[in-house]
Amino acid sequence: MNVQDLGDLNQALSEAQEIKRDRFQYQHLGKNKTLMMVFFNNSLRTRLSTQKAAMNLGMNVIVLDVNAGAWKLETERGVIMDGDKSEHLLEAIPVMGCYCDLIGVRSFAGLSDREYDYAETVINQFIKYSGRPVFAMESATVHPLQAFADLITIEEHKSVTRPKVVLTWAPHCRALPQAVPNSFAEWMNAADVDFMVTHPEGYELDPRFVGNARVEYDQMKALEGADFVYAKNWSCPGVSSPADYGKILSRDMSWTIDAAHMAVTNNGKFMHCLPVRRGLIVTDDVIESEKSLVIPEAANREIAATVVIKRMLENL
Repeated sequence: MNVQDLGDLNQALSEAQEIKRDRFQYQHLGKNKTLMMVFFNNSLRTRLSTQKAAMNLGMNVIVLDVNAGAWKLETERGVIMDGDKSEHLLEAIPVMGCYCDLIGVRSFAGLSDREYDYAETVINQFIKYSGRPVFAMESATVHPLQAFADLITIEEHKSVTRPKVVLTWAPHCRALPQAVPNSFAEWMNAADVDFMVTHPEGYELDPRFVGNARVEYDQMKALEGADFVYAKNWSCPGVSSPADYGKILSRDMSWTIDAAHMAVTNNGKFMHCLPVRRGLIVTDDVIESEKSLVIPEAANREIAATVVIKRMLENL
């Protein structure tokens, strides 16, 4: 799901506030309907918020952990399955579809094959073979439910009509996917905000997501006057250098968001999708300050998921 799938953003935000006032008012939509949540990767907020959203709507929920509670699944075609993978996704997917009405899939990028990841190979197989409506609970390249929750949070906490929102890269000890920054950039471009992206050279996001956003390589300059600071690490997207895709190109700790960074903002509020590595992405004093929105942001994951699943149920 990308931002265009949601339609008019103002209408979606109004619907989110309506849901927030009474998150159980549409339980009739999900009666005797089942959501299957398929996890190829770990999750805390996505699992809890999406399951809660489905329950808000009166649905039954089945949770499948592919790497813990099921056969290991092969995802490639044309292979000889003589290894540790006992079942192929092409058989498993239609079987899953027999047991549910909607499917949510969480499958991270492998960060070794850019073409494979950016083709959304795994989730597109679910769309093609399940026979059910499918939505992304984070895919190889996007995390739309997170971006929608981020937008709801900004709308609730903005103090000016058109706030300045800055997405800033921050250091990390592991190579992370680009799904969260991709979706955040895409959604901010569609929203009524003054949006800017800042990162070291070599970390340029795919043009299909960053769009016409202003890109500034001087982090402190980018943060000047910001109303919202969204910190997130991502590995090299490989836009200009495919051979570097998924690599860590910088560990520059000067990009860690601390009080000095926040001091140049417009009394800015701090955002992050969580989980967050303290001392790498952000310092304790910033994330624990009254300007930190990480908890309200996480709470809005439930609201975002409820709106999306509600709309899917209405179209069954």
